[in-house]
Amino acid sequence: AVRLRWELMLAGADTVLPAGGGVVPRGRAVPAEAAPPSSGGRAHYAAAVGSVRCRRSWSEGPAGPRSGGVLPEQRRAMAEPSGDERRRWSEVQLRNYTFATKDIPRMSHSDPRVEALIDNEEPVVLTDTNLVYPALKWDLEYLQENIGDGDFSVYVAKTHKFLYYDEKKMVNFKNFKPKSRRVEMKFSEFAEKLGKIEQGDSRYYLQQTLNDTVGKKIVMDFLGFNWNWINKQQTKRNWGQLTSNLLLVGMEGNVTPAHYDEQQNFFAQINGYKRCILFPPDQFDCLYPYPVHHPCDRQSQVDFENPDYERFPNFRNVVGYETVVGPGDVLYIPMYWWHHIESLLNGGITITVNFWYKGAPTPKRIEYPLKSHQKVAIMRNIEKMLGEALGEPQEVGPLLNTMIKGRYD
Repeated sequence: AVRLRWELMLAGADTVLPAGGGVVPRGRAVPAEAAPPSSGGRAHYAAAVGSVRCRRSWSEGPAGPRSGGVLPEQRRAMAEPSGDERRRWSEVQLRNYTFATKDIPRMSHSDPRVEALIDNEEPVVLTDTNLVYPALKWDLEYLQENIGDGDFSVYVAKTHKFLYYDEKKMVNFKNFKPKSRRVEMKFSEFAEKLGKIEQGDSRYYLQQTLNDTVGKKIVMDFLGFNWNWINKQQTKRNWGQLTSNLLLVGMEGNVTPAHYDEQQNFFAQINGYKRCILFPPDQFDCLYPYPVHHPCDRQSQVDFENPDYERFPNFRNVVGYETVVGPGDVLYIPMYWWHHIESLLNGGITITVNFWYKGAPTPKRIEYPLKSHQKVAIMRNIEKMLGEALGEPQEVGPLLNTMIKGRYD
């Protein structure tokens, strides 16, 4: 019975956050991320990626050797893109934020250090997996000609921010008003809208699982992905099944605000450039997620562009790990790592495919101290159980405050 209770407490959910809003039914679209992070947590990874910078710059190499004996110059080589890539985007295309960041390492998939990073559930950019090589020719024109005549989920927003929300949870918060809406349209209609966008118009973000409605050429490209490599990653780490491949087609400047998912994710960039800022699970208290029963569950309440330090004082302590991914790059986003994703300003259309896998099963022997992601899972499940026991999600917060105030402060 104790064992069962622990498994329930440590188990993750089966949902992920679509970048634009809404929730995808199980077995259909968006999946999530799941498994245990590094035993060393933020300190371990921080040692790996080096010194903090308030304004990230590719010209600044990370300092300090990793625990495995990596020299600063080696770490710099891992974190910096090639000169060719550096010429394709510039710092002026990045939005300005108040928090410090460090570079996520960039490595060849054959580098033995990659195995250690993924095993420890720490992010890394893989530059040469050829995971989506056949798709690198995809652009709006190619997709319009070949993707088929099915309906696609497109999110529409008045601003550049596409904040996720779970439509099913809107009943818990009667005054909640989503900042984006989901509509179904043909790809040709979506492409036409992008071609007519003017300043001040609504913004669009297509998010659709690759399924059996796509055309023959897309199917052939999909079959040509490097399944041999990615299947080995899954098998080595005893991950669960591939839950879906999500196609993301967005406008320049679109932003998916910081959130975390509950499955493993290989984020494969196909067209254009995206800036990805990640935060480890142990920064939970700095990012102030919405309550579990809120439609924006697993989203940060903090507006990165205009943080309210009175409401969210710990946000002053947050430290991000970031990179810019371009065509052919694959970013490993571990389970429960927060991620904020933005298409570069004035960078044109971006195209990405996600590979989401269920995490490894709960280990037979639970080791202490618990890891940060396990504590997050416990907190989530406590909120869920209290909501069920009380019969009213709005009572969860007051009850937790009553339990803690003056007792654990």
